[in-house]
Amino acid sequence: MDKSPHMKFFITILPGLLLLQLSFLKGVAQNTWPKEITTTDGKIISIFEPQPEKYAGNNITARAAVSIRKTAGADPVFGVMWFDALLLPDTDNKTATVRSVTVTKSKFSDGDEASRATLKQAVESGAPQINIRLDLERVNEMMQQEKDDTESGIQTAPPAIYYRNKPTTLIVLDGEPVEQQDDDLKMTRVVNSPYLIVKNPDDNKYYLYGGSFWYSSSRVKSGWSNVKNLPSKIKAVDAAIKEQQQKDTENDKEEEPRFTVPTDILVSTEPAELLQTEGEPTYKAVENSTLLYVDNSLDEIFKDVESQKNYILLSGRWYASTTIEGPWEYVPSDALPAAFASIPKGSEKDGVLSSVAGTDAAEEAIVDANIPQTAKVDRSAATCTVSYDGNPRFVPIENTNLSLAENSNITVMLAPNNQYYALENGIWFKSSRPDGPWEVANERPSDVEKIPASSNAYNTKYVYIYHTTPQYVYVGYTPGYLGSYRYHHTMVWGTGWHYRPWYGHWYYPRPCTWGFGMMYNPWTGWSVSWGLSFNFGWLHYYHYHGHGWGWFGPPMFRPPFRPWGWNGGYYGHRPAGTPARYPNVVANRPANWNTRPVARPAVTRDNVYHNRPAVVTRDRVTRPVATRPANPGTRPGNNQNTRPSTRPGTTTPARPNPTTPARPVSPRPSENNTKPVTRPATRPPQTKPATKPAVKPRPAPTKPAQARPATPANKKPVTRPVERKGNR
Repeated sequence: MDKSPHMKFFITILPGLLLLQLSFLKGVAQNTWPKEITTTDGKIISIFEPQPEKYAGNNITARAAVSIRKTAGADPVFGVMWFDALLLPDTDNKTATVRSVTVTKSKFSDGDEASRATLKQAVESGAPQINIRLDLERVNEMMQQEKDDTESGIQTAPPAIYYRNKPTTLIVLDGEPVEQQDDDLKMTRVVNSPYLIVKNPDDNKYYLYGGSFWYSSSRVKSGWSNVKNLPSKIKAVDAAIKEQQQKDTENDKEEEPRFTVPTDILVSTEPAELLQTEGEPTYKAVENSTLLYVDNSLDEIFKDVESQKNYILLSGRWYASTTIEGPWEYVPSDALPAAFASIPKGSEKDGVLSSVAGTDAAEEAIVDANIPQTAKVDRSAATCTVSYDGNPRFVPIENTNLSLAENSNITVMLAPNNQYYALENGIWFKSSRPDGPWEVANERPSDVEKIPASSNAYNTKYVYIYHTTPQYVYVGYTPGYLGSYRYHHTMVWGTGWHYRPWYGHWYYPRPCTWGFGMMYNPWTGWSVSWGLSFNFGWLHYYHYHGHGWGWFGPPMFRPPFRPWGWNGGYYGHRPAGTPARYPNVVANRPANWNTRPVARPAVTRDNVYHNRPAVVTRDRVTRPVATRPANPGTRPGNNQNTRPSTRPGTTTPARPNPTTPARPVSPRPSENNTKPVTRPATRPPQTKPATKPAVKPRPAPTKPAQARPATPANKKPVTRPVERKGNR
């Protein structure tokens, strides 16, 4: 992290839809954005174009990005504010003048109360003096776009949901297996999965690595079993993996989980999720509630005593069924039984409160989704590398004037001004040719805010250009770029759409919603299920010179992993003397199962600007440290003064007996295990690293190809044969 003096006041915060192009106002220069207010002590406050949220009569509620400069030459400190305004309409010109402003809420990354107070006073007193006029047609257009984004674009149909009552790992492939020769490994590799699956030429068997174990099978889709005696070529790969793991651990400075026993392997060629219990489901009661939860599982599985229905939480979406085997139906977050909103803060299940409409936790998650990660980019030194698998092929993006390259290693768009825009890990670049040379852009491509969720470029609308100088460009992105989206009253992971990957000489995956057991927490945002980590876990990218390579959006992004059994204690402490409750799960329980991991890793994984030449950044902080549990040695939600007397590795902990609540207990879920349920351990297909050597310049396409519509993620992916095989 850069701690140079010019970064002292550079705090990274910005709102959801920050549109810096001049379109919200009409008229003379005084109506351009951003608006500036100078305080009596010389601070300069900039108000960027607002995003209206409500508009009725002469009253409007909106949010806007703001920045504060201590002096005219200082770096801006960015923030976000929500405000109510009284308008004076001019019906002849279809505009309205802002007469009064009340700042209702604001937030800065470090919780700086002084900045918030300065902002409120300056905006409320100064805004009416600068004669802000709003284009009412533009207001209505932006409100409709906001409605489309938060209410209709996200898909909620369930994926394939499997259930197992013994340790199982779900391996998800994006369609039927696609094999390509990997010259680094000198063997064939299955490329449309984030897992390492290779074919050994000596015995023609497939080998899968994950969780510190190897598995083999004569078929990719079934028949996997743990193997201890490895063939020589696989043994060489294993040695290289162990060496890389050691380096990754030293660089990351964060201990990641290793499985202690192998699991069953279940392969799915369609989007899927996994529910898993250790044995038949056992239940405990949520305090002061009519809810039960399955305690011999690391998943979020509840039973409502009154309705006798089972509820599960997957990627921020709720589903209900009369049995744990399904079938499952989507339940809106504001249609859950009332008992969910009453889950006590500080309990072992308060982690789900952020996905329950109307709770403080849900509101806090929405606010945090408007806080961006920002950076200052040196325009003279920043570079971008774009390569195509063959000649550039562009397809129209529905409802926009943009076309999208479908065979590029990173996102590239063609705008109506015949300029090409490349988005490389949170920085917009621009060129007059599809293959460069590229320079840091001063503006985003037109219509980017209109990109629908059905396009795999949807996440790019959450990457912004805030401010430019002759030397620097201030850029940033909100969590939407990383796959976190507002849907009605809560946040969800992923759009729910299945995006067709690119199959050619190279394989380019697209962002996926399902397969990782994604869960939200207020400290690190979205995290993958326990065990699906990168160094020792299942999602180990051997010979990939980057992180997620597009399975999660930006090539350099990889989410943190969810600590074992850590499902609560995010919003408060348990009452003194209340006994701790740990999951009734023994298999692959880590040695430090009863200790709280650090709230944030040494390197924040949601900042893709880290370690970038010509880029200065500072990690965004969404939750003040003071609100986190005070004792870093114990898991939140547990009694801070007691620790279990045993831990795995010394003696096997006794499995606790399920409690019987005083209220009527619902029947246990059906014990019919005909349909397996496991949380998908796989990630969506990876995108090609942006660092792949650039190909020779190719001429710009003369005519965009016809776009192919995306399909909902619950549909089986459409695949086609690889056109030709080559280096991975």
